[in-house]
Amino acid sequence: MTPSLYGATKLIVLGSGTPNPDPNRAGSGYAVVVNETPYLIDFGPGIIRRAASMSPPWGGKIEAMTVKNFEHAFLTHIHSDHSAGLADLLLTPWIMGRDKKLNLFGPKGLEQMASSTLEAFEDDINYRVYGTQPSNKIGYKYNFHLIAEGLIYEDENVSVEAFTVPHGSFDDAYGFRFTTKDKVIVFSGDTGPSKTIEKFAAGADILVHEVYSNAGFLKKTKDWQIYHQGHHTSTFEVGEIASRAKPKLLLLSHILFWGSTADEILRETQSTYKGEIKIAEDLMIIE
Repeated sequence: MTPSLYGATKLIVLGSGTPNPDPNRAGSGYAVVVNETPYLIDFGPGIIRRAASMSPPWGGKIEAMTVKNFEHAFLTHIHSDHSAGLADLLLTPWIMGRDKKLNLFGPKGLEQMASSTLEAFEDDINYRVYGTQPSNKIGYKYNFHLIAEGLIYEDENVSVEAFTVPHGSFDDAYGFRFTTKDKVIVFSGDTGPSKTIEKFAAGADILVHEVYSNAGFLKKTKDWQIYHQGHHTSTFEVGEIASRAKPKLLLLSHILFWGSTADEILRETQSTYKGEIKIAEDLMIIE
């Protein structure tokens, strides 16, 4: 592998789904991979096994997706479709050999989730640590980092900035901007239309943005329309955001299809944005 290819940043879609239990779309989850180091963004249900399917131990080709390598994870907000894979993230990489604490970055509710998860699995952990299974005594633990707006993490591979987004009455729902030597990748998290996202996504290589079908929205009852307008972004609105921010690629994910096809989602978004758009699929790799 040449140094230039080795250093290239990859975006991997581990889960492109919503709270709806679509078997083809795991809960929200992405990996930014730099120098074979993975940085997870959200950890919805199913993403650990999605990642494992891409790793050499299970027939894949991406060493960074070997789950014992997962040491950094960033949570946009505490909704379950983004966080319900936490137990899997804490325990499975440890069982597979992780011998360092997991670094968890997120809003205040994440610390209680992690603490409660380890308490709930105390008997299982003790059996593995103190029984005949040769498990280490640290890989299931975590360091919690409370996030706020601004720079929240930096190392030789990446810098990560957090910014708040309007997601209903949440005051601690976040988006993230990842900057590496060769890419800027922005994650909207779950959000209504946001000028802040436009600012952080201006000129980005990739903007990963949630979206809902406008055609499907028109069929919703008034109470659900009020909810979704306050929590999410329509195809027309995300196209308008991208037309001002001008990312090189708009990746639509966490899509509320509501009966629309992927092509219909694309056409609606293209009515307000003429740049490059892709529909996220689980296991998609963008380099």
